Amino acid sequence: MTTGAVPLAERMRPSRASDYVGQAHILGPGKLLANAIEKDRVPSIILWGPPGVGKTTLGRVIATRTRSVFVPFSAVLGSIAELREIVAAAKERLAYKGERTIVFVDEIHRFNKAQQDAFLPHVEAGTITVIGATTENPSFAVNAALLSRCKVFRLEALGEEALATIVERALADREHGVNAGGDDEVTADPEAVRMIARLARGDARRALATLEAASEYARSRGETRITTEVLAASEEKAPLLYDKAGEEHYNVVSAFIKSMRGSDPDAAIYWMMRMLEAGDDPLFVLRRMLIFASEDVGNADPRALVVVTSADAAFRRMGMPEGLYPMAHAALYLACAPKSNAVKNAWQRAKALVEEHGSLPVPMKLRNAVTKLMREEGYGKGYQYPHDAEEGVAPGETYLPDDLVGSALYEPTEHGEEARIRQRLAAIRVKRETR
Repeated sequence: MTTGAVPLAERMRPSRASDYVGQAHILGPGKLLANAIEKDRVPSIILWGPPGVGKTTLGRVIATRTRSVFVPFSAVLGSIAELREIVAAAKERLAYKGERTIVFVDEIHRFNKAQQDAFLPHVEAGTITVIGATTENPSFAVNAALLSRCKVFRLEALGEEALATIVERALADREHGVNAGGDDEVTADPEAVRMIARLARGDARRALATLEAASEYARSRGETRITTEVLAASEEKAPLLYDKAGEEHYNVVSAFIKSMRGSDPDAAIYWMMRMLEAGDDPLFVLRRMLIFASEDVGNADPRALVVVTSADAAFRRMGMPEGLYPMAHAALYLACAPKSNAVKNAWQRAKALVEEHGSLPVPMKLRNAVTKLMREEGYGKGYQYPHDAEEGVAPGETYLPDDLVGSALYEPTEHGEEARIRQRLAAIRVKRETR
């Protein structure tokens, strides 16, 4: 097979730990997995993370570093019969050569319970070490019996710096990279490298596929330099010019927030998709909506925070692209919901009072009288139990420090559910002022 017939991502897959990029949180000095590899005592593990973050590569690195035979096994194409053959070979290898076998199970979540159970006796006996790779939450995707025998390591989406390093290596490697095979050497502008890293959204495989397509497109035009313009032209659709750390990022975020605040669902969903299509982190967008639900909707529609919290949880379970459904659901709900900034105003007023007056003493009647001495000192004296009062409101009772009695920090609007809250709160405040 010629070099060009093998995808760049496969050609650039590192085999040495020193070439592995990312995942310092599990492979850094002193980390559990790093120590296990170093001591050649790697247990059966589950590698959990999004596509293109190095799960298969890490499995191969572990096999190389631990002097084990690496046997790939696909949960999509493999069968129980094939597994029996792998186990039989592993037993023979262990008995006659003292070699251990690592069975790397890609997409282990695609196995049903019976198939996963087939691994159990061989893992327990030490015949094989299983390294399972999954993009799904192992708590739901791997049965409890197998999961209890494996250590789970979560791999994170690669950062732009790590992806840029991978792209630069593929440009520099004359044996396996885009310039392998004696073709005219292709270079890439730093801006193009950064754009590839940004568009990859944490996925090294996507980054290398983009680089490969751009290099082939450049050569087809007789060019040897990848610019942002060449990169855009080589894409099926031109990438949006969007800098997550620059002004345009904040401009689009601002437009998204202001569109929801202005109750324009059409603009809100447009700006949200502009961010996501340009490669922004969906979790960042969800975080902005979580803030908005309290800051700009608040008690005008208390369900708003529940909707966005549920969308956040659903996205973390579903990932992309299906996770766009709950994200769109939340953005449209927020845009259409009645608006109130009374929650924000209330905590800001409270914060200002704390800064102005400091730590005012808690009124004696509000203190818990848990000992005889406290009761003798007047703790709890005069406190009225609200549940004993009509409508659960004790007439004349106050709860703020004495110097702040009468301060109104929360002022509900007339919008949505807050109109009802405003009416009830007004009646409560009048009743508490009645002695």
